[in-house]
Amino acid sequence: MMIDPNKIPQVTLNNGDTMPCIGMGTFGSDRVSPEEVSGAVAGAIRAGYRMFDCAACYGNEKEIGKVFKEAFDEGIVERKDLYIMTKVWNDMHRDVEKSCRQSIEDLQCDYIDMFFIHWPFPNYHAPFCDVDSRNPESKPFSVAEFMDTYRQCEELVDKGLIRHIGISNMTIPKLEAVIDKFRIKPTACESEFHPCFQQQEIFDYLVAHDIQPVGYMPLGSPRRPERDIVPEDVADMEMPQLREIAKAHGVHPAIICLKWAHQRGVIPIPFSVHNYTANLEAMVTEPLTEEEMKTIATLERNNRLVKGQVFLWPGAKDWHDLWDEEGVIVDCPDA
Repeated sequence: MMIDPNKIPQVTLNNGDTMPCIGMGTFGSDRVSPEEVSGAVAGAIRAGYRMFDCAACYGNEKEIGKVFKEAFDEGIVERKDLYIMTKVWNDMHRDVEKSCRQSIEDLQCDYIDMFFIHWPFPNYHAPFCDVDSRNPESKPFSVAEFMDTYRQCEELVDKGLIRHIGISNMTIPKLEAVIDKFRIKPTACESEFHPCFQQQEIFDYLVAHDIQPVGYMPLGSPRRPERDIVPEDVADMEMPQLREIAKAHGVHPAIICLKWAHQRGVIPIPFSVHNYTANLEAMVTEPLTEEEMKTIATLERNNRLVKGQVFLWPGAKDWHDLWDEEGVIVDCPDA
């Protein structure tokens, strides 16, 4: 089944350009092979998806690039029909253009539509690492280092390598430290948004500054990496209120999560190997009622799933330090 891409609502960005109201994520959560991910992307293009959220550190851009090339060669889509997003990984913050050019080569896409700074600090970890892994070279957030990375992204816009700059995994204190320093304003911010982790404050901050919220893990990510799972986590799609709404609409609770995100104003980027058509269809079928939206608003449980322990720097207490929960940037040398 194909959903007419022209029927998928478009979101207008702060520079007047548009992007689809839903995309397909490509992070296999350390559980799905690059071939399975690229196979899902191939099916999703044919199902009507026109936006894909990629990243160098996912380890599957070459496989996805082959799928894009095949779709171009077969005339299924033209390059201008796709909105391709990718990210500079933390170990490339001092060499952003090299990272960008490598992603363009791997994705076989000539240019990137949205290029995100994946994390706001240059702390990185090995693929498939466990929750106790630490890189001794990790550092707290630095305004100067972040802005150096951002300036490199602005140069990529000037060179025509990317169309839009995105930021990701930011906090309000970090945003406050840099919001007046951009030459080219970021058009989107990718954050964790789902019914049991609504992040209302940062959502409101982004909207107030005309930065489009993009939501990863919009379904509560039951297949996230093992290192991000702890016993106290809440399963969004098991919440009785959410299941009751899904039953009323005759759909899976995942569809309700996506409808809620869209109607709230977040662009969700769910990953699915099998259910991507239903996820896309959620954008053009029966909306949630105002009462149902109010019910989902009560499901906030401060249920952060991506805690980020592997990014902690020497001297940091625990993962809470990454998220500036006391309203100040923890250990920042130049805030």
